[in-house]
Order: sequence, then structure tokens, then C-alpha cells
Amino acid sequence: LQKELLKYKQEARNLQGIKDALQQRLIQQDASVLQLKQELLRASMDKEELHNQNVDLQRKVEERNRLLAEYKKELCQKDRHLQQHQTKLDEMLRQLSEASYQQVDLERELEHKEALLAHCMKREAEE
Repeated sequence: LQKELLKYKQEARNLQGIKDALQQRLIQQDASVLQLKQELLRASMDKEELHNQNVDLQRKVEERNRLLAEYKKELCQKDRHLQQHQTKLDEMLRQLSEASYQQVDLERELEHKEALLAHCMKREAEE
């Protein structure tokens, strides 16, 4: 009986050692699972933050594209106004040039008439 008792005690100790080792492994696995859950939570939070940043950046891009379209529209309007003003300026320069030619012609005619008048007055004074 004593041999059997020792045998069972030894077996109980072995089983207790196995049990302790298994409990230790279970504790380690629980710690690993907890750590993985924390990492998963962090990754999920990071993913959510990146998604929010992406949405914000898309909103900013859309806003900038809208502003760019407005600026292009304004630029086209200003180009049209500039073209209209350029056309008016060209017309005014043409008219100014014509007026200048007319002025030169009138000045020549005036000089010619003054010369005729001077000639006539000289002849009249001689008579």
C-alpha cells in the first residue's frame, strides 16, 4: 500500500506540475490575447483617424477645386474685359492717328493760306 501511495503521490505531483505549467501557459496566452486586443484597438483607432483625415483632405481638395474653378471663371471674365478694352484702345489709337494726319493736313493748308495771304498783302502793299 505504501508503494502504491508513493506512486499515487508521485503521479499527483506530476499532474500538479503539468497543471501548474498549463496554468502558466494559459496566463501567458491570456496576456498575449490581451496584448493583441490592445494592438487591434490601437490599429482600429489609427484606421479611424486616417479615415477622418482622408475625409478632411478630400473636403479641402473639393473646396480648393471649387475656388480654382471660381478663379478660372473670374480670369476668363477679366480676359474678355481686357480684350474689349484692347479693342477700344486700338480703335481710339486709329482715330487718334487719323486725327493727327488731319491735323497735319490742316496745318499745311493753314501754312499755304498764310503764305497766300502774305503774298496777297505784299502785292497789295506794292500796289
